Amino acid sequence: MILIGGRKVDFDWLLDMVAGVSWAKLQSIILNPEKFISLEISTDELEVIWKSHLKDQTPLQHLISKCPWRDVELEVSAEALIPRQETEFLIDIALKKITNFDFGRWADLGTGSGAIAVSLAKSLPNWNGHAADISNEALELAKRNLKAIVPSANVRFSLGDWWEPLKRWRGRFDLVLSNPPYIPSDLVEELEPVVKNHEPIIALDGGEDGMNASRKIILGALNGLAKGGWLILEHHYDQSEKITSFMKNIGMEEVSFEKDLSGIKRYAICRRK
Repeated sequence: MILIGGRKVDFDWLLDMVAGVSWAKLQSIILNPEKFISLEISTDELEVIWKSHLKDQTPLQHLISKCPWRDVELEVSAEALIPRQETEFLIDIALKKITNFDFGRWADLGTGSGAIAVSLAKSLPNWNGHAADISNEALELAKRNLKAIVPSANVRFSLGDWWEPLKRWRGRFDLVLSNPPYIPSDLVEELEPVVKNHEPIIALDGGEDGMNASRKIILGALNGLAKGGWLILEHHYDQSEKITSFMKNIGMEEVSFEKDLSGIKRYAICRRK
């Protein structure tokens, strides 16, 4: 018997992802309890996955090695942050900013699983793309996702810290996106066990005020972006004013913010003169 233990949403997600039982199918069972449906895996296999999740809070995404994101299904692992729904909005913001660009060069700084890079490669097939990360294991994961989802993509992978491995193309980037670590160090221990015990700390811990990486990325954009190039960052729920002020103070233009689906200021936007 599979014990759900108050985690119905997680269990419904698992049924959908590995057993082929969508939310709509679940609702039909509720309305028609005598109806039978078939599973794509055995109940024994399903129980093993669920009990492993309950035992030590291992993310379900890690247990099944995949995660839906926008219109794709990504391979995920403990080597990189599990892509979150709020990060999907970075792509929407970016595409609105470059509607007048026929061609250009983009970069995904701290690519992790390659979620942002995959979406940019799909949406901007004529552009040159770059995915950078300080973790070689994360880069290998991103490469597998790009190869599986956008095999014809023109994307270079670079190992290094933020802008550092992209010096060769300095001043030539029309669009740069990043979801850097932004949790203040003293708050990391307060995260749910499913996050702090299983996802890479390097992708979570943003330093004392949570903005160490964000400042590096923004400062690097002064020389890294092409003239008129855009930088769009995701950040912590309470960092919007500090980050947008920092952008203005160093001379960035068209500084603004966007809110996430919960109405929280989550994305900082600026443009090089």
